[in-house]
Amino acid sequence: METENQPSPSQEPSVASAAAAEPGCEPAATPLREQERHDFDWFLIGPQGLRAGWSILLFTALYYVFRMVVGILFFTFGLVSENSGISAASVLVGEMIPLLALVGAAAIMSAIEGRHISSYNLAGPHRPRRFFAGIAAGFAALSLLVGILAWGGWLHFGAPALAGPQAFRLAVLWGCAFLVVASVEEGLFRCYALFTLARGINFWWALAVEAAMCLFLAVFSHRQGAWGVYAGAALGFFPCLILHQKSASRSAFWQAAWVTSTVFGFYHTGNYGENWIGILAAEFIGLAFCVSVRVTGSALWAIGCHAAWDWAETFFYGTADSGLTAPGHFLTANPVGNPLLSGGADGPEGSVLVLGVILLLLALLALYGRKSARARLTPAEQVEA
Repeated sequence: METENQPSPSQEPSVASAAAAEPGCEPAATPLREQERHDFDWFLIGPQGLRAGWSILLFTALYYVFRMVVGILFFTFGLVSENSGISAASVLVGEMIPLLALVGAAAIMSAIEGRHISSYNLAGPHRPRRFFAGIAAGFAALSLLVGILAWGGWLHFGAPALAGPQAFRLAVLWGCAFLVVASVEEGLFRCYALFTLARGINFWWALAVEAAMCLFLAVFSHRQGAWGVYAGAALGFFPCLILHQKSASRSAFWQAAWVTSTVFGFYHTGNYGENWIGILAAEFIGLAFCVSVRVTGSALWAIGCHAAWDWAETFFYGTADSGLTAPGHFLTANPVGNPLLSGGADGPEGSVLVLGVILLLLALLALYGRKSARARLTPAEQVEA
């Protein structure tokens, strides 16, 4: 999957043929075998180490092995069970399984690849500030969406369901649970996958992955919201093709953003109650999170925004989240009217209006990125710009 050119095979030194001429002395490798070995090395290893495709496959295998092992241990010790239900505590404990699997897989890959684990899009400047800015942005964005739905009459609020110490306790529990959820999903898609694919993918590999996902959904699956995946794959096609034809700077990053965002939507098609708009929204906000990595230097903003969005949606406003309404929410809200506008059973993420809110987030991120880039210029360069 690497985009760099293939290095020429090393030439066999003449000492090997001289050794072969001595009676009873067999060379360690013939020139043909040596060339085959170098060809095989090129197949696995590129200029930046293990090639991106092999890294992704190995990381995925390690992640699911760790997830299976940790899951068995959690079941054995009674930490989770098939009858746990959906609650803040059960989600928090249950999501520790993929989190531990993610950390284990990333630790092994960092050792294999010779990188520090923070190099997977976790090493940017001002990380605490980025994280809390993401929390503020996520809560504000979801609140804006809910406010628009309420103003338009597509969402009706009832009396608060919780009060006092119970509300505070569940607010903290849900906050911790969604921080773990966000860490897992951003760790998979915007940390390891985005970093790794951005160092070794081109348009044709990206197109192959997009086509494979669409073919799987069309032929082998009846998952929820498949048309959202088709739409996301189609919307990214021409921009990525144009970047490829122009050989634009950092083209690989945007090819990787296209793939990881579409896979993020594909990942959510397994959720009960999703519609195609909700899946497209997941891909769209996945793209916004990729942009945040580009402009802030790390995935910390995305983790904060993701966690706050889910917390506000599930706990604070009490709406459905990907078709699920969890118990123990502060406010109570119900969709009213046309599901295209209200989101229906999917929740606010299933409303077409969510796309406008995410567009606003993208615009703010782009503006911030432009401002930051300008601030790094010298006064003379700023005048020229």
